Amino acid sequence: MLSAALKGKTLLITGGTGSFGNTVLKHFLESEVGEIRVFSRDEKKQDDMRHRLQERHPDMASKVRFHIGDVRDERGVRDAMRGVDYVFHAAALKQVPSCEFFPMEAVKTNVVGTDNVLHAAIDEGVEKVVCLSTDKAAYPINAMGTSKAMMEKIIYANARNGAGRTTICCTRYGNVMCSRGSVIPLFIKQIKEGRPVTVTDPTMTRFLMNLDEAVDLVRFAFEHANPGDLFIQKAPAATIGDLAEAVQELFGRTGTKVIGTRHGEKLFETLMTREERLRAEDMGEYFRVHADTRDLNYDKFFVAGEVETQADESYTSHNTERLDVAATVEKVRTAEYVGLALEGRESEAAQ
Repeated sequence: MLSAALKGKTLLITGGTGSFGNTVLKHFLESEVGEIRVFSRDEKKQDDMRHRLQERHPDMASKVRFHIGDVRDERGVRDAMRGVDYVFHAAALKQVPSCEFFPMEAVKTNVVGTDNVLHAAIDEGVEKVVCLSTDKAAYPINAMGTSKAMMEKIIYANARNGAGRTTICCTRYGNVMCSRGSVIPLFIKQIKEGRPVTVTDPTMTRFLMNLDEAVDLVRFAFEHANPGDLFIQKAPAATIGDLAEAVQELFGRTGTKVIGTRHGEKLFETLMTREERLRAEDMGEYFRVHADTRDLNYDKFFVAGEVETQADESYTSHNTERLDVAATVEKVRTAEYVGLALEGRESEAAQ
């Protein structure tokens, strides 16, 4: 359905030179999409992406237009938004330690930047905006998660308070294997250099999904969203210790070194809070958390209201399907980067 909807349309991807943007291009470049606009602040990454497209997809490369800019800059966002039909909003600061040390930078990009994108989209009459969030926004304990939680509040407020013809929704997902800054490429690099794999806490659990699944989640949200909906993909999880073992099974054993947790890290991640699960709809491979459409007149909901309960616990990396080492090996193999690295071609991966 999404490929058909994109026929002749213009899609804008904020943070489009990142792992998600590169995977979106892989999925949709050869569709009938009219134009894909890549909006990001790194001219070097844009130049690399441009040359990669010209080399690998010479007949389709002209569909991609590059816009240098920062979501923090409202005018730059508005310039890029003119004539856009759909937006995938992926621009973010997402490294937990760096956001801990520079929290206001996370606020400027993740909160103010999202507000700029949504207001520009509404003013330009964009049809749909799908925003990408993270499990760290659920019960946040670090600056990155807190800024993403506020980002989600900005999304729901704009969706609820009159977005005109623009449908705004949100996706939330866990660790995306081999995305920029993730741990598996680090493990592989350490092994190939003959160094031990560094693990923060081997009992820590994390959801595992690959980049194609991240795009599938956005695709599902695009096809099914009502204003203000939050979509979550059901995902398996593994301990960091088992993940380190799995990567070493694939690339060779160099040993594991426990270095302790980093600033702001959780023992486990939550994809859906207990409060959200109370109003969630199970859609098979995904959950839809319906928007809270109540207004500020709470009295009418207290006097006459119904409570429908789906479950009484959060959905976390501790209580989801747990992968053992063998199953983690098979999951890790699904990441394109890993396949290239096994052939010694990881430098070809667009991270």
